[in-house]
Amino acid sequence: MPLTNSSRQSLRLTEDQLEELSEQFHTIDRDGNGYIDVKELREALEVVGFKVPQYKIRQMIQDVDKNRDGRLSFEDFQQLCADLKSQEVGSTFKQVVSRRENLETLGGMSEASSEGTTHSVRLEEQLAFSDWINTNLGGDPDLKHLMPLDSEGKKLYDAVKDGILLCKVINLSCPDTIDERVINKKSLTLYTKHENLTLALNSAQAIGCNVINIDAHDLAKGKPHLVLGLLWQIIRIGLFNQITLENCPGLAALLQPGEQLDDMMKLSPEAILIRWVNHQLERAGVDRRLHNFTSDVKDSEIYSHLLKQIAPNDAGVTLEALRESDMMNRAEVMLQQAEKLGCRSFLAPQDVVEGVYKLNLAFVANLFNNHPALDKPDDIDMSMIDNIEETREEKTYRNWMNSMGVSPHVNWLYSDLADGLVIFQLYDVIRPGIVDWNRVHKKFTKLRKFMEKLENCNYAVELGKKLKFSLVGIAGQDLNDGNQTLTLALIWQLMRAYTLSILTQLTQTGNPVVEKEIIDWVNSKLSSAGKSSSIRSFQDSSVADGRVVIDLIDAIKPGTVSYEHVHSGGTPDDNLANAKYAISMARKIGARIYALPEDIAEVKPKMVMTVFACLMARDYIPNLDSRKH
Repeated sequence: MPLTNSSRQSLRLTEDQLEELSEQFHTIDRDGNGYIDVKELREALEVVGFKVPQYKIRQMIQDVDKNRDGRLSFEDFQQLCADLKSQEVGSTFKQVVSRRENLETLGGMSEASSEGTTHSVRLEEQLAFSDWINTNLGGDPDLKHLMPLDSEGKKLYDAVKDGILLCKVINLSCPDTIDERVINKKSLTLYTKHENLTLALNSAQAIGCNVINIDAHDLAKGKPHLVLGLLWQIIRIGLFNQITLENCPGLAALLQPGEQLDDMMKLSPEAILIRWVNHQLERAGVDRRLHNFTSDVKDSEIYSHLLKQIAPNDAGVTLEALRESDMMNRAEVMLQQAEKLGCRSFLAPQDVVEGVYKLNLAFVANLFNNHPALDKPDDIDMSMIDNIEETREEKTYRNWMNSMGVSPHVNWLYSDLADGLVIFQLYDVIRPGIVDWNRVHKKFTKLRKFMEKLENCNYAVELGKKLKFSLVGIAGQDLNDGNQTLTLALIWQLMRAYTLSILTQLTQTGNPVVEKEIIDWVNSKLSSAGKSSSIRSFQDSSVADGRVVIDLIDAIKPGTVSYEHVHSGGTPDDNLANAKYAISMARKIGARIYALPEDIAEVKPKMVMTVFACLMARDYIPNLDSRKH
């Protein structure tokens, strides 16, 4: 749900706090309709750190629920938090002073500071991410000059400056995203460090990170709020990647009566984790239930029962923590039980007691990934998984959308695009001003919710036709219903239009770039550099071995390619190895490529087109700061 400029200013919270408020609202909004029930207002305010007496809650409901429908929108909830903050009711957004200061405010850390932006760096995140890196990458020989990071995490910001660590973290979260042969590892200079950081940023974008307003220079300066924000996105993606039916068929056990396997795809990872915890609590015969990753976990009770339930019988996990009356001591004993499972990650005791959203979410996701403790239901036809699991094409499109900074975050294309709001945001990026936002239903009323979403989808198709998209046979109803074939047809044209719009801006001719011009440019560039390779079309079988892409990269930036890494055997394995090298090299020289190596090796013409188009864009402005737009 987008945060408007006016609401950002009225809240007077930092960007990180605003994003966290949005994430927490979606957790509270259990049915995903964009509203919370006024009966849940007190609980919702506690989730974000405000303890308000019941009599004040009643007054708030009267003031905010103007139409008396018993619901509050995100904007209403934001305004309430703004009012509470200005009145200093409760603590100022979960600031707690304990054995260490948990919030450090930094001013003047970026260009945005000229607009009055204050960036907050949570030291608990600094500690948690540093510990996670030490645990998972401490033995990497390429990082021995950095490891281990100090116990306070103060070295983290210097450690990212040469780019190697960031590349390793990306590969840890999404294996094989970056070809290790491409990372500069020895005798580093400012230039080769910058290449590594460019490679890391473009690779992070390709896996779905929003890196708009971050460039390699920011990371080279070790700006704390940017470093922590990027690391959180990468780590979160890695943790959530495993929460799928493909990786854990036992997730089918979490289906509720009347639901089918494809209903699981519509749930956010956070919602799935909450279901998983409650499933385990029910199995343990415990009455408590989890509704959020903040206030509900502060007393360690849910965690203690969860750990006991999912632990192997010989792990020695106990409920000893529940005998502790002091919350901090209880959290420490609970984490000692987690350590028996090899899962004491992300959390310190006070992070539990303070209900730090991101770190508690990461802790639960890590528990799930290591000890799901789910048995596949006997009455579920698991052969259906192949038909409903996300395809490579769908994942590429989803990553592209999320990297554009759309809100809400896209987890499953067909359900998350069914109200048209994400599509409108993409149209606005492709051609600013094309969307008449007065025609868009941003909030949906209870009685007309279905019709309002359908009207949005009809308008989305209308805008596509205005951009000359081929939408024969596609109606708003198809998007609203989540018709996969027809939705993908629109999404591909959105991505194609975005790619070509960037090229059109760079050529500065005012004329739209067409695909034939890209092919002509490729062949001209190769010929002028003395390369023998060429292409006839984006379906040209010669693309499969990756050499034409590699040659083109070397033509754009002569001497960049190490040809000893290029295979010449022509086997499927050789082709894929070359494609991996080509994709990473393209990102290293600054091309924003979303395609995967398999797209080149299998000659998928749509994705092949985007590869060459992105390289053409890179060639037009070699020093293009591609994230600040």
